[in-house]
Amino acid sequence: MIPILRKQFNASFTPDKYQAFLRCIDDACGTHVQFRLSETPCFFPRTLLDRMAEDGKELIRQLVESPEYCAKSEASIPPEFRVPNEPAGPLFVQVDFGLVRDTRGELQPKLVELQAFPSLYAYQVTLAQSYIDVYGLHRLEGGEQLRFFLSGLDDKSYRELLRQAIVGTQDPENVILMEVHPESQKTLPDFVLTEKMLGVRTVDIEAIKKYGSQLYYERRGGRVPIRRIYNRAIVDELQRKQVKLGFDWRDDLNVEWAGHPNWYFRISKFSIPYLRHESVPKTWFLDKLDEIPEDLHNYALKPLYSFAGLGVVIAPKREDIEAIPAEKRADYILQERLHFEPVIETPFGATKAEVRVMYVWQEKLQAVLTIIRMGRGLMMGVDQNKNMEWVGASAALYAG
Repeated sequence: MIPILRKQFNASFTPDKYQAFLRCIDDACGTHVQFRLSETPCFFPRTLLDRMAEDGKELIRQLVESPEYCAKSEASIPPEFRVPNEPAGPLFVQVDFGLVRDTRGELQPKLVELQAFPSLYAYQVTLAQSYIDVYGLHRLEGGEQLRFFLSGLDDKSYRELLRQAIVGTQDPENVILMEVHPESQKTLPDFVLTEKMLGVRTVDIEAIKKYGSQLYYERRGGRVPIRRIYNRAIVDELQRKQVKLGFDWRDDLNVEWAGHPNWYFRISKFSIPYLRHESVPKTWFLDKLDEIPEDLHNYALKPLYSFAGLGVVIAPKREDIEAIPAEKRADYILQERLHFEPVIETPFGATKAEVRVMYVWQEKLQAVLTIIRMGRGLMMGVDQNKNMEWVGASAALYAG
């Protein structure tokens, strides 16, 4: 995206540097990173990152500040997962953009999806900094520093912001990161780094017990009360794995939520048909579709509450849609397909990039970091980019 930086990086790249980068990441995380990391960071113009950050803010506010939408999104929360004491807005939000060319040939960010749920807030800092350290990308030839934090944040201010969001006013001893079978999750490096950064332990959701209105987990033969939960447990996974819980989501518990679970449903693929913005592709709830388009190759069929691309069908066939029972169609959207523009020059050809803008909303809504996924496959996930190089998870760097 910044031609001079891309040219310099590609010319100086060696496989040995990449292996050193991978070792650096594993050492920093204290555990092996299982998902594929791209050989390269992405160099984005700051103006483009700022535009995506502002577009994302506008989309989030359009939903959260609309009483009409908030009323309609009540229907998105399954009764068995409705948690009491919901705050007026989400604490964490992710907005994913793809880059497409408009009719004038100019690059435009287009919404892929959005989710009010935490992402890799600890890990992504380590990933971006490792690219800089291992590849020697601290400064440009003109003296400008390469950065990755947004909204004027730096390492110190970001860590304090994250501490306030996750730990709040509680003792870290009584704050947990809650996940389903965390040791088997590919996001384990983020859990480990969250504990290193904030002192917050990761606890398997099945290990959590309830006594009265208090949750606790056992450690060293004693009960540790849980005062605040940084929730990373995905409902879709809980259902797929038939996880047995020691508490009920509907209980009025003596606990704070660092990311209230209800917002996972309220701001999600469910939200997209309600958005009105130039960055939003045409999207319909499947049960509201008057007729199935003839040009289905230009669309994607997506289940509302799956994660990591599970169940998404690119260019569905008519029979794919007709196979969904009428009573289940409200749980799917049909979305105009985005044809990502390959914008990253690599030794294996131009490569597409999906940009996730990560937000924290406390006193104000702030874009804080980005996550990049690079790919040359039909989709950006790992399964669609198998056996490829210069693809996978990456970080955005900009000058300034």
